[in-house]
Amino acid sequence: MHARATATPLHRSRTQSKMALMAKRIPFQLILGFSILIIGGGLVLGEYVLVRWLPGHRERVREETLKPHDYHNDALGLDIQIADGIYGNVETFPGGVKIGRPKFWSVGPSLTITSQPNPDQTWEFSAQELATWESRGVTDNLDYYHLEHTKINNRDSMLIRQLKGRYMHLTARIMSKDKIIEADCTTGGEDEALYTDACDETLRSMKIAGPEPPPPAPLELKPAGPLKLKR
Repeated sequence: MHARATATPLHRSRTQSKMALMAKRIPFQLILGFSILIIGGGLVLGEYVLVRWLPGHRERVREETLKPHDYHNDALGLDIQIADGIYGNVETFPGGVKIGRPKFWSVGPSLTITSQPNPDQTWEFSAQELATWESRGVTDNLDYYHLEHTKINNRDSMLIRQLKGRYMHLTARIMSKDKIIEADCTTGGEDEALYTDACDETLRSMKIAGPEPPPPAPLELKPAGPLKLKR
């Protein structure tokens, strides 16, 4: 009985020694080949992700984010196509509305639209108003501020881009005869480039109800007088 008990540990020891010896005898070329195969497969997969999958994924995300969502507000008298990446909860308050996608872990994109009376009953912003708004970047010491004087659906407008805190804001001020609509769109903590485009397309789609501005007066061409030749 004693001899059999001591034989089993000895047999196990010999088996373990043989396995260790076989492991040492695995050719280095085989290990190298497996390593190259694994690394090569990883490179091919990475190339596929970067070249094939990632650009298509980004394009799909962009299309879904910029997809327009029709919105109408009777109280403000406007229609607007809001980018789907911004459209979400609708919160009304006296004189305005806020639309956005709240985030639990960061600030989400949003659009806030308000209306104020136009006391001058004019169709266009005055040169003084434009100069005041254009100089705000300097007078308010803002890190980034740019004003574009433009037309939005045939109405005189300002489109302002500015950095407020950590987030980009695009603000449109649109003139009508009886009111001025101000729409402030922020990218929040989302992709700044993509959501800046979303805000820009959203604001430029805004249509204000009411009379349209009159067409510009045609230029009056006066006939030239007779040509006098010097002698």
